[in-house]
Amino acid sequence: MRVGENLNRALHGLLADDPSVYVLGEDLLDPYGGAFKITKGLSTRFPDRVLTTPLSEGAVVGAASGLALAGGKAVVEIMFADFVALAFDQILNFAAKSVTMYGTRVPLPLVIRCPSGGHRGYGPTHSQSPQKHFIGIPGLSLFEMSPFHDNRAVLDRMLALGEPCLLFEDKVLYTRRMYEVDELFRWDLVDDVAVVRLDPGGPGGSGMSRGDAGPGGLEIPDGDLDYVLIVPGGLAHRALAAMRALLLGHDLAGVLLVPSRLYPFDPSPLLPILGRAPLVCVAEDGSAGGTWGGHVAADLHTRLWGRLRRPVKLVHSADSVIPTAAHLEREVLVQESTIRRAVLEGLGDSSAP
Repeated sequence: MRVGENLNRALHGLLADDPSVYVLGEDLLDPYGGAFKITKGLSTRFPDRVLTTPLSEGAVVGAASGLALAGGKAVVEIMFADFVALAFDQILNFAAKSVTMYGTRVPLPLVIRCPSGGHRGYGPTHSQSPQKHFIGIPGLSLFEMSPFHDNRAVLDRMLALGEPCLLFEDKVLYTRRMYEVDELFRWDLVDDVAVVRLDPGGPGGSGMSRGDAGPGGLEIPDGDLDYVLIVPGGLAHRALAAMRALLLGHDLAGVLLVPSRLYPFDPSPLLPILGRAPLVCVAEDGSAGGTWGGHVAADLHTRLWGRLRRPVKLVHSADSVIPTAAHLEREVLVQESTIRRAVLEGLGDSSAP
């Protein structure tokens, strides 16, 4: 199943199971079904609860926040994550604050879906990853879609929090397959973080290998760990490609951690492996400065002071707008080679290409 199909099915199931859920956004109705067809079929099945809206992100998020505050549940689709900036006031000053500013906690189950990221040639205003602008807002949680996390479970978790949540969805993932990894690796879920590691069985597997979920996913022999990568879901495939190149080209074995919830992010269950890794590298698609990766690095430095062997390595896109031309876009955005080079540099390989 493709990731986009999984998300579409998740929305169908959510609306079918819970009559209090509404979906709002621009151009959602059939036969169009949204800019990326994620809402395809929803308005036909649930015409009274799938609402197409005017082109005003502030109005859409404001109306959805009021609906959620009044006892409903709302899922909003922002056509491109770039445009969520137009709803920033409603998110910061209304939705996030309404959870706690009335003297007692008031549930406000709201999910704001944000198709994000580049690699599609959409240019400076339709390719950004603006996650960092929403880090640290009280009452607001950030999630990111991943090929390892079932979207129905993620949506249920966000709505159960009873507070506004942003779900960033890297557009390239929509056509990727769920749960697919390189044949060299296997993956587990450990406290809702996907842990991808070398498959002891070696090549020849299905490419979709998964072990038992639980703490066993952290049982990695000391000699089989040269670095740990922490990335959001949109970078998972680029990180896996970098891990393959590092293994086959440099004999370096790593572990990949892909959290579903970016903020708040509790690394406690992962500290045993992070504390003994020769290098921890955090990669993300946004530009440097006040980022999710910087927040994670600061947290790990505090928790693992005295155990970290090297500073946490951070990987970001270049300090630039995102060009439309494919060759220029590749120079700005994080690539597999960017991650591979950062790991080699972090481990002290000055000849890293």
